[in-house]
Amino acid sequence: MKSKMKIRFPFLMALTAMSIALPANAQAPARLVGTITAISGSTLTVKIDADGVHQLNVPAGAPIKRIAPGQKDLSTAETIQFSDLAIGDRALVKLNPDAPAGAEEALQIIAVKQADLALKQQKDREDWQLHGVGGLVKSVEAASGVIVLTSGAGVTAKTITVHTAKTTMLKRYAPASVSFDAALPAPIDAIHAGDQLRARGAKNTDGTEITAEEVVSGGFRNISGTIASLDAASSTMVVKDLATKKPVTIHITADAQMRRLPDMMARMLAARLKGSTSGGAVSVPSGNATPTASGTGRSNGNGGSGTSSGDPQQMLNRAPAIQFTDLKKGDAVMLVSTEGSAEVTAITLLAGVEPLLEAPAASQNLLSSWSMNSGAPDVTQ
Repeated sequence: MKSKMKIRFPFLMALTAMSIALPANAQAPARLVGTITAISGSTLTVKIDADGVHQLNVPAGAPIKRIAPGQKDLSTAETIQFSDLAIGDRALVKLNPDAPAGAEEALQIIAVKQADLALKQQKDREDWQLHGVGGLVKSVEAASGVIVLTSGAGVTAKTITVHTAKTTMLKRYAPASVSFDAALPAPIDAIHAGDQLRARGAKNTDGTEITAEEVVSGGFRNISGTIASLDAASSTMVVKDLATKKPVTIHITADAQMRRLPDMMARMLAARLKGSTSGGAVSVPSGNATPTASGTGRSNGNGGSGTSSGDPQQMLNRAPAIQFTDLKKGDAVMLVSTEGSAEVTAITLLAGVEPLLEAPAASQNLLSSWSMNSGAPDVTQ
């Protein structure tokens, strides 16, 4: 949901696991986790995931270590110098509680190299696409650990049974967040019917059952309506929600995945959702599509035509990507967003959807499933 629900689906630094470096009897000092954005002299600037930018003094004697993405302990960590740090590296900084008032000083730094993280993220993304399933939660049986999903829409709709165990890593998106990195551990009873969920593990041959190693879930909002106004300066727009009849302010971030359906594709998709067409291949505008790890095509937006198996989610993946500036007042849009009433942040947005609004229930399920399946669990990386 750069989606990329980039789920932007962690890509995957077990930074919290690095707390093991603390002595068992010591009070844990404050710590910061974020991305290095500037290095000057002995000062390190880190953009923190939670609360903005921090400038930290790094004393000459502060230990600095580098670990591989996903590494669980410091037993094989490499000791590096301050000069080895680079902009873009991820870092966990333990703060010196005895630093002068008003100053922040690093007691220890544990870093992950940007290039290593990017490679790990790509591998994780491919693994989620190959071994992952996603959809909307239909039911949850906490005692047995079984979660039932509905996935797809129209003639491609199917039910998926997710089996979890005590060893399954269960995570849930933080409130108002579309970042998989910010997802927090949560028990199975935090999952409710209507939530979006993605699971990774061993699937059966037709993908209707999966024994999950990892699950990420979240409650998100589906909105369909017409754009009433746009503000380019703040990258926001106001949409009148057809369901509630109330205006909603939509924040569009760089992580939002936005596409526009060509009219022919929209009509074909609407027909499939309403069940008026049979299975088989259909011709859809796709541009010069390039294969993705999941085997679907991605349009370059140059027009042309291609062939789709008729899977609605693959058809959405082939729709041309758009920017905020491509939207205009009066456009009909469908989107999945963070939860909220008056203001939300878009995860995925689809324009050119007038024909789809004729089948609102099926279309809503379609868009929700697409936002979870269009990339790795990452609504955002």
